[in-house]
Amino acid sequence: MAGLLEGIKVIDMGHFVAIPAAGATLADWGAEVIKVEPLTGEMLRGAVRVSGADRVIEYPGGEVNWIVQMLNRNKRGLALDLKKPSGKEVIFKLIAESDVFMSNYESGALRRLGLDYVALSAINPRLVYAVLTGYGAVGPDKDQRGFDFSAAWAHSGMQYLIGEPGSPPPPPRGGMMDRVAGEHAVAGILAALLGRQRTGLGQELEFSLYHAGVWTLAEDIQSVLINRPMTKHDRTEPDSPLWNTYRTSDDRWLWLSMVQSDVSWSDLCRAIDRPELETDPRFDGMEARQENSAQLVSLLEAVFVSATIEQWENRLRRNDCIFSRVQTPLEVTTDPQALANGFFTEVNHPVGGKMKLVNTPVNFRQDPASIRTPAPEVGQHTEEILLELGYDWDHIAELKEDGAIL
Repeated sequence: MAGLLEGIKVIDMGHFVAIPAAGATLADWGAEVIKVEPLTGEMLRGAVRVSGADRVIEYPGGEVNWIVQMLNRNKRGLALDLKKPSGKEVIFKLIAESDVFMSNYESGALRRLGLDYVALSAINPRLVYAVLTGYGAVGPDKDQRGFDFSAAWAHSGMQYLIGEPGSPPPPPRGGMMDRVAGEHAVAGILAALLGRQRTGLGQELEFSLYHAGVWTLAEDIQSVLINRPMTKHDRTEPDSPLWNTYRTSDDRWLWLSMVQSDVSWSDLCRAIDRPELETDPRFDGMEARQENSAQLVSLLEAVFVSATIEQWENRLRRNDCIFSRVQTPLEVTTDPQALANGFFTEVNHPVGGKMKLVNTPVNFRQDPASIRTPAPEVGQHTEEILLELGYDWDHIAELKEDGAIL
């Protein structure tokens, strides 16, 4: 089944996570995405371990890097040495008939390769050109290299605010803000393609991990801009004890998420079988609960630790409370709600067999997204793509002899 973006050709010259993730989304939605890599492969292929997990799985027929599969499914692979004039000629031919060029290589490197916007828009004025930087295209840090750990987490203030007062900044999980930035890139690219329908001209787009982090943290940043800074969450004395975590008897955690505490207070009192608390002067009203939050947290801790997570889920659900258990990733992969809504799918890999992958989080009812093919090996489709560009086999042989392709 054709996707919504069928007919859109995208050159994905990304590495690591952010731009490859954006390319995966566009490919899932039907775009033709060509992953352009150096002959040695992009750098993520060499990242073999993260957060205690091996990224490379050994199969009888060879090795499979599962994170490369997740970020590069549905793409075709083209490997080029762009320092060779003949390799550069290939990318320019590809640019001439493509709709989108996107990359998260450093702007200086793209400029030295002749792949800046001015050069490429001269070849194809309809080209949408999207480049993700670490800290932004101008300013004192414009040339500073950055991953999401540094540019989006640490620099934006997010890492500072996560955790309780006095605790050290916790380490982030891999690629989280990369994927957020990647989805911003997808939105910008689609907007530029829509604008091109009116004007006939392409657009230069610039994104940064730093700005993606600031936008994700915008509530906290905005509070500072208006001189009402928000503070780190202290679970022992929160603004609202109904917006807090509590441990259960089986050493699990519940997150209560009742923002409208006056509306939800009676529901919670019924759920915990403490109806007398509803009119207790210490807790009768949002301001009273805030003033006496430490007492109420202590009381709720004693209540919640008296039963298991499953028992509390049943009681809270019956009383229309807003909550969730704090799930493990393993629980998410078997969660009936995630399975019912198609969060995961399978793709057939020539080495790994059936592999489960995480779906992108937009469901098109009439033209559903799909994961059709596994990630390409380095340069897997080079000859196929060159033939489509009009190269004959003699010319392809010359490119191989020149070292421009594999």
